[in-house]
Amino acid sequence: MSTVVLEVRSLSETLADAARLMNKGNAEEEARIAFATPELLWKVLTAKRWALLKALTGAGPLSIRETARRLGRDVKAVHADVTALLNAGVLGRAPDGGIEFPYDAVKVEFLLPTA
Repeated sequence: MSTVVLEVRSLSETLADAARLMNKGNAEEEARIAFATPELLWKVLTAKRWALLKALTGAGPLSIRETARRLGRDVKAVHADVTALLNAGVLGRAPDGGIEFPYDAVKVEFLLPTA
């Protein structure tokens, strides 16, 4: 099963981990997509976009029209959400032009430290 971890971490932490992994020559077991702040994560991943990810998880490449049909939503609204997720690097384009979320599971990680 391929899992993606959506996490909150700084750019410097992300780059340090990437450098460490390149030096080790090992790949991580899970793909990671990082957001700079919890607020940014929740701004990008709204409730409607979570539903979109749920519909795409493990589904393979789909057209935006088919995704909208599965969600019971307007194509234009789904297109706007897909564009936001593409821009954030959460979704990808399939070779046939469709959209895809190439993971079977999603894990969200972030720490809420004391003020």
